[in-house]
Amino acid sequence: MDRSGAAVAQVGGLRAISRYQWLVFVVVWLGWTLDAADFGLYSLVLRPAVTELLGGNPSMAQIGRAGGFLSMTGLLGWAAGGFLFGTIADYIGRVRALTYSIAIYAVFTAMQGLSQGVWDFAVYRFLAGIGTGAELMVGIPLLAETLGETHRAKIAGFMMSGGAIGTFIGAWVYGLVGGYGWRVVFFVGLAPAILLAIVRRRMFEPDRFDAVRERRQALRSSRQIEANDREFMRFVPMQLFSKEHRYNTMVGLLFGLGSLLAIWTTNIWLPTILSFMVQKDGITGAAAVPFVSHGIMIWSLGGIPGYWCHGFISDVIGRRLTIIFYAAGTIVSGLVLYLVLPSFHPWYPTVLPIFGFFVFGIFTGYAIYLPEMFPTQVRATAVGFCTGAARIVTSFGPLVAGIMVGAFGGSFNKVTAFFTCFAILSIIAMLLGRETKGRLLPR
Repeated sequence: MDRSGAAVAQVGGLRAISRYQWLVFVVVWLGWTLDAADFGLYSLVLRPAVTELLGGNPSMAQIGRAGGFLSMTGLLGWAAGGFLFGTIADYIGRVRALTYSIAIYAVFTAMQGLSQGVWDFAVYRFLAGIGTGAELMVGIPLLAETLGETHRAKIAGFMMSGGAIGTFIGAWVYGLVGGYGWRVVFFVGLAPAILLAIVRRRMFEPDRFDAVRERRQALRSSRQIEANDREFMRFVPMQLFSKEHRYNTMVGLLFGLGSLLAIWTTNIWLPTILSFMVQKDGITGAAAVPFVSHGIMIWSLGGIPGYWCHGFISDVIGRRLTIIFYAAGTIVSGLVLYLVLPSFHPWYPTVLPIFGFFVFGIFTGYAIYLPEMFPTQVRATAVGFCTGAARIVTSFGPLVAGIMVGAFGGSFNKVTAFFTCFAILSIIAMLLGRETKGRLLPR
């Protein structure tokens, strides 16, 4: 009997879902929420932090270069963490890998508040990124395998909403403690450490992973191994490029490139853009902080229904068409936001949540589509590689965007609009990909 099926309880209109399944959902959701809150806080304090660490009165171009560099190191850490811990999770287990990732994330997020210069800030940012990138890439297969076929797409959508809720919490926390300085903001990153006690004491590996581990142990002691077993025992990352998996790996990587390029430049520079937009309305200095905080909050609030709706829509029209819908919406609403609206008032507060709905909501596809493309023995590695390798490429986006600001006449809006259009890569990926709606999670 599947252990995750114990103590079943009805919740709302959903089918019976066990208490343990809800526990896994809450832990993965909380981890992702706090990760997103950290990144939101980082974006909100980026400008004052870089200004202080550079010293003097740095120009916008200098802030753009330094901020882009720091953002790049964080995203490279995300990439390394997702890929490294995805592979680790396919060998030592999802729960143990999740525990290590939370510890790394909490410690090095707080360490950023002790930075004395750009270079040591970059080191802490990279190491914190390893934990952040690992947490979600391990959490996605853990949740998918624990839920099995029980409303997987819908619940995955609710779990991924932590990305928008975390950004909202980050903006809210910034409004509370931002006045105490950017260093204090990073100390909030210690909060995820409370998840460690829950993870270590109450969670266990999914039965699907236990079956894979038992098969590996049996094959290691076997004298004769057939061809399919030899492939099963290959180093997991190499299996992604086998004849069976390489096409799906390419589709997943292209999907990751499109969605990440579209959001990361926005995530990094939107607070800066908001500060410039409210300046056009005559609001500057400390008076601008509530408007920037409010703008990020309503942007992230739009992402919450975006995440939620993705699972329901994909169960109706399919995984591929849903991702195409979200990618197209990202491009259209992003171009309106950055190139059409002349100032913060009156339309920015209206368009921001619409843009958030699409640019956040597309990431539910990571938790629905990617796990359905790969079997258990490579699932965590595949999710980590498709997003991690994409992050390696997209990690240079904020740096390149910061450098390009000068070429675009000092306009962060035009540069960010340009990168938003890369969401078209996700559309291409879905045109090439295979539909997985209605199929059982591969074993």
